[in-house]
Amino acid sequence: MKSNTNYSLIIGIFIIIIFTITFSLLYIFSQLSQLSQIEDNKYVLLGDEAPIPTELHPIVEENKNVLLEKADEIDIDVMITEGLRPFEKQNELYNQGRTTKGNIVTNSKGGESFHNYGLAFDYAIKNANGGIEWDIEYDGNHNGKSDWFEVAEIAKELGFEWGGDWKQFKDYPHLQMTFGLNIPMLQEGYRLAEDNNLK
Repeated sequence: MKSNTNYSLIIGIFIIIIFTITFSLLYIFSQLSQLSQIEDNKYVLLGDEAPIPTELHPIVEENKNVLLEKADEIDIDVMITEGLRPFEKQNELYNQGRTTKGNIVTNSKGGESFHNYGLAFDYAIKNANGGIEWDIEYDGNHNGKSDWFEVAEIAKELGFEWGGDWKQFKDYPHLQMTFGLNIPMLQEGYRLAEDNNLK
């Protein structure tokens, strides 16, 4: 009986070691990929001088407008409910349900959301009466498909990531275009090198 317990303990430890090594290797490969993009001059490190956007990134804005046009072509009326979100507003949303009244709506503080860098926006669907339809199964164009999902499919074809595809916290109104940047990089001051030509 004791030898079976020892054997199970050894197997358990072995499995934990394998998982630890696997996740460590995935992290290392992710960092190497990030470094290769930096070396390829895709990004530039501006540090404390990195500008905080005051509007959506021009490419995100352009593709947002294409999305609206394509949705309109299939009789879906899309409304943009939020685009760029200043750090102060992000903190207000974070405090909601924690230090202020209301439900918790985000786990991201100021500087921890792609909205804060002009790389994300939220959308909703307008119904036939002109009101906002939050039911993700809503089929306003009567083609047997959810309007929310149809818009998401168009967005993904344009290069957006959709919050509805996330496994842990599904954010159906959320669309983002990150260009391979992540939040720690943006906080550190990395920006797209090509953006220097947009000023």
